[in-house]
Amino acid sequence: MNRSILGFANLLVAALVIGTAFGIWLGYDPRGLSAAAWVEQQQHAIAALNTSLPALGAFTIALTLASAVLARGDRRAFALLLCACTCFVAVGLVTRFENQPINALVVRWSPSAPPPDWAALRDRWWHWHELRAVLGVAGLSLLIAGQLALAKRA
Repeated sequence: MNRSILGFANLLVAALVIGTAFGIWLGYDPRGLSAAAWVEQQQHAIAALNTSLPALGAFTIALTLASAVLARGDRRAFALLLCACTCFVAVGLVTRFENQPINALVVRWSPSAPPPDWAALRDRWWHWHELRAVLGVAGLSLLIAGQLALAKRA
């Protein structure tokens, strides 16, 4: 595959995934929502995003790894892309082992009767989301820097 096309696809897909996480962080802070409002909001988000975003995230990791492999002749770009890939893998691990288990519980709740510990689970979910948003923005920044380093070399 042409390195320019790969780089474009890599940047596009990563920006879609990380932009979504950033938008959720920016606009959907759950503190202050009632239990019913938060459960309904979360259930709608889970239905819309719980399958598509992890799939796009996995595609982002694969594209970033492929970009790094093709950039191995340029030490700076290779290192930046490998670090970006590491950040994206960390985002995926946080999602899979922290956020998604909470999502699996929330989808079964009734908005009018959430469990007594709903706020603790909400706060835990939000904590992990904030971490993955930071890791994602760091990864996207590294990816952009790596792709710019490759473009400068060409």
